[in-house]
Amino acid sequence: MSLNKIVNILGEEKAKFHLEHQSKTFDKSNIYAPNPDFVDTIWKESNRNNQTLASLARLAGHGRLANTGFVSILPVDQGIEHTAGASFAPNPRYFDPENIVRLAIEAGCSGVASTFGVLGLTARKYAHKIPYIVKLNHNELMTYPNKYNQILFGTVKNAWEMGAVAVGATVYFGSPESSRQLMEIAEAFEYAHELGMATILWCYTRNSSFKKDGKDYHAAADLTGQANHLGCTIQADIIKQKLPVTNGGFTNIGFAKTHDKMYSELTTDHPIDLCRYQVANCYMGKVGLINSGGASGGNDLQDAVETAVVNKRAGGMGLILGRKAFQKPLKEGIEIINSVQDVYLTPEIDLA
Repeated sequence: MSLNKIVNILGEEKAKFHLEHQSKTFDKSNIYAPNPDFVDTIWKESNRNNQTLASLARLAGHGRLANTGFVSILPVDQGIEHTAGASFAPNPRYFDPENIVRLAIEAGCSGVASTFGVLGLTARKYAHKIPYIVKLNHNELMTYPNKYNQILFGTVKNAWEMGAVAVGATVYFGSPESSRQLMEIAEAFEYAHELGMATILWCYTRNSSFKKDGKDYHAAADLTGQANHLGCTIQADIIKQKLPVTNGGFTNIGFAKTHDKMYSELTTDHPIDLCRYQVANCYMGKVGLINSGGASGGNDLQDAVETAVVNKRAGGMGLILGRKAFQKPLKEGIEIINSVQDVYLTPEIDLA
C-alpha cells in the first residue's frame, strides 16, 4: 500500500494531524526504534539465553513484517475475557479454533496469541507454521457478581510442550490482586526464559478509583506508562498496552509520586506524544511496545490504521489487533490486518 492510500484511509485532516507531527518531548535520537537487528543490538547482551533470542528472532522473522523489527499479532482470548458468545456471535466461524489460526496465517501475522484450549487443539497442525503465543492467565466472567481477577489457566511447561515461542500474561495493575499477579507472572516469565520462550505482558490498569469526576484514567499516559515500566521490571520482552487517550491520572486521582516535568515537558495532549511517554517507560523503546487494536466499532479500518500510525511514529513495535479483524467477514478482516501492516512497511511514515 502506498502512502497515498494510507492518507486516503485516514482522511486529509487526520493524516495531516498524525503524519506531520514532530515530537518535542523525548528526542527521537534517544528512542530505540524497532529495526531488523534488534535482537543483536538490544537483547544479545542481556541475560536472555540463546533459545530465547531465537524465539524473539522467530517472532520478528515471520509474516509480512518479517525482518523489519515490527510485529503484527492476532490476539483471540476474548472467548474467556469477554465470553465466547459476545465475541464470536458477529462471526460464528471463530467458535472453531482452527479458523483463528488460519486467519493469522492468511493475514501474514507475525504470530497468534490465544488460550491453552485454542492453541493446544491446533498445535500439531500449525505450531511449526506460525509462532504460537500462549496466554497463561485470564479473567473469567462466570462468577456472579462478576469479579475481575487474572488467574492461571495452565502451566509454562504446557505452553513449551505445544511448541509455543512465547507466553503472554496480564497483570491488573492497581487492583487488589495485583501484588499476587505480579509475583505469579514474574515467576512464570523466569521459567519461560529458562525454557527459551519470549514473554509478553498485557500491562492493564484496573481500579474503580481510576475513574473520578466522570473521567476515566485507566488509559492515561502516566498510569499506563508506569504499568509498562513495572512490566519491564519483571523482564517482559514485549509490552502490550492500550493506546493512551488522556493524561494526569496520578495528579487528578491524587496518589503515587509525580514530577511537574511529566506533564509540562515529557508529554503533550497529542496522541503520538502520549504514546511516546509509554515507549519511554519501556526503557526508551528497548522493550518493544505493542498497542492493542481495541473494540470493533464504526470505522474499524480507519481506526486501526490510525492506531498503527501513532504507535509507529511514537517508537512502538507494532499492533496486536483482534476484534476489529475476526468479527468481520474473512476478506475484510484480512484487509484490516494487512492495512495495519502496510503502515509499518511504508518508509515515509517515520519516527516523530
